[in-house]
Amino acid sequence: MTRHLIDIADFSAAEVTAILDLAEVPLADLPRPLTGQGVALIFEKPSARTRHSMEMAVVQLGGHPVFTRGEEVGFDTREPVEDVARIMEGFHALIAARVYDHSTITRLAAVATVPVVNMLSDHSHPLQAFADALTMRQHLGDLAGQTVAYVGDYNNVARSLAEISARLGMHIRLACPLGFEADDAEIDRILLLGAASVEQGNRPIEMVVGAHAVHTDTWVSMGEEEDKEAKRQKFDGFTVDDAMMDAAGPASIFMHCLPAYRGFEVTASVIDGPRSVVFQQGHNRMHAARGALAFLMGVET
Repeated sequence: MTRHLIDIADFSAAEVTAILDLAEVPLADLPRPLTGQGVALIFEKPSARTRHSMEMAVVQLGGHPVFTRGEEVGFDTREPVEDVARIMEGFHALIAARVYDHSTITRLAAVATVPVVNMLSDHSHPLQAFADALTMRQHLGDLAGQTVAYVGDYNNVARSLAEISARLGMHIRLACPLGFEADDAEIDRILLLGAASVEQGNRPIEMVVGAHAVHTDTWVSMGEEEDKEAKRQKFDGFTVDDAMMDAAGPASIFMHCLPAYRGFEVTASVIDGPRSVVFQQGHNRMHAARGALAFLMGVET
């Protein structure tokens, strides 16, 4: 059966661990399952980290990445999503897409006979979550029973982080402004994925106390720049600063998927300080993508 990477929740705890293990296999010891094959990389939304990490991951697995802009395929304008999947599967071993609407990814996967990879949608960002977990594991060791805190909007990044943290048995704390929280059904769903516990509150400095890793994300997603000032007011008090990191503890690490807006969701002193691991986290996007692609192509550790 063809496996797709749509959401972290589609993978068991053992499979998540297998992908993380593959991400750390030295290149010299890793098979090249994509040798002589192409991978379609379709970008409705532009990206620096995603494009570079995915292209290099494909190359490292022996394949040839083909970057394609969204307007070149024209999902549901130039041709139906399903037709794009059916034509691309004739050229490529995998199809990966970075899209606005999550349904585009699920429709690709519904008809494709090759693996489909979600490079980001409005619902989830699984490749980022694998990089997050890989980075936490490298700094903290076994993640089971450790505490991860997320500060900000419960968005696509937060959802995938919560899913992978749950699969790895972590305690999860969500510090979200009023009106931007996960609902009760979502909290229950994350618990059922294996989380040691899930807490949510709107007092961030209380939610991060004792956290081993503190995450945040931009308050203003791509295409929402006009909401910047309104978000600043609604998210007042949610900037990750030195006081918040001190509440987490001296050994806590700071994480951000980037790009970051210093002075909004995080202060410069935190993101550029000694507890920040954001650039290692960014570099791990490539290693995590390589592990995920290798897994989908049937490579075992």
